[in-house]
Amino acid sequence: MSKELIHLNNISKSFDGQMVLDELNLTIHENEFVTLLGPSGCGKTTTLRILGGFATPDTGSVVFDGQDITKLPPNLRPLNTVFQKYALFTHMNIAENIAFGLKIRKKSKDYIADKIRYALKLVNLEGYENRMPDSLSGGQQQRIAIARAIVNEPRVLLLDEPLGALDLKLRQEMQYELIRMKNELGITFVYVTHDQEEALTMSDTIVVMNQGYIQQIGSPESIYNEPENAFVADFIGDSNIISATMIEDKLVSILGTRFACVDTGFGHNKPVDVVIRPEDVELVAPTEGILTGVVSHLIFKGVHYEMEVMAGGFEWLVHSTALHPVGEKVGIRVDPYNIQIMNKPESEDEEAVAVDI
Repeated sequence: MSKELIHLNNISKSFDGQMVLDELNLTIHENEFVTLLGPSGCGKTTTLRILGGFATPDTGSVVFDGQDITKLPPNLRPLNTVFQKYALFTHMNIAENIAFGLKIRKKSKDYIADKIRYALKLVNLEGYENRMPDSLSGGQQQRIAIARAIVNEPRVLLLDEPLGALDLKLRQEMQYELIRMKNELGITFVYVTHDQEEALTMSDTIVVMNQGYIQQIGSPESIYNEPENAFVADFIGDSNIISATMIEDKLVSILGTRFACVDTGFGHNKPVDVVIRPEDVELVAPTEGILTGVVSHLIFKGVHYEMEVMAGGFEWLVHSTALHPVGEKVGIRVDPYNIQIMNKPESEDEEAVAVDI
């Protein structure tokens, strides 16, 4: 793991008496792509603004490479921010937009010209120096906003939902472009989004937030495959979340039927929540299943069929490339490795994170 670069220590922030961040702690490493992910109002943008110097925490500190920068203004921080509303200067051409920060820092004309050429090449917009912002598409304007940020050679680039205004195809193209730029530049990216697919596609580390708290930090794989609570499981992709009883190590009762699993350490006959991803539910002949049920809904999604199966009094969501028509009787089978066991919430605070959004 690369060296630790940023520490957010016990950061709290409230607006009009409403707590937005509650003693948040987060460490970000050098050359890491970190995504702050969560629903609207979860505190992710406030976290980014505190990092960038656009908001001051009520309590806590921001430490950058060993230096406390909590009270340092944005222009003196080694970070640059790219906002969703690109904020390009409409009366300046593209070269002037990119050069704006460099001119304030009184860099030489040759230095600025070299930087403009380099930045435009990096964002695949060579030859656009003399164009005006209103002649560019949304995706091109976003690239210019990124170019304007990177010419200042920040050690960290902060991106606040920068692809939110783009259409789906363009957004996907820009995701790959951002990954390429991050690898080429060798700088740290801190990215804010509410789009789960975007977070899973781009990140080295995902920080899942809700109601001012961090719910889970981990790689995209661990966040998806091993969610720590019902909120994370429900927010990251589709899930079957079922109340169950852990009978003993490696054995769980789901809807009154015993399933083998691989989890241990939950005790005996303890209430738990179980997460099973829809792609991990196998539909087999009724005689071969652990549970039997009937297909109640069917949608063709292109790469797979999305089905709902009523079994054991629960409506299971199933993704499969095999078609099972509505009304068909099926058996349900789940590999023990695909059954994720979670503790039930023990407090009202924990209960709050599991709300359906």
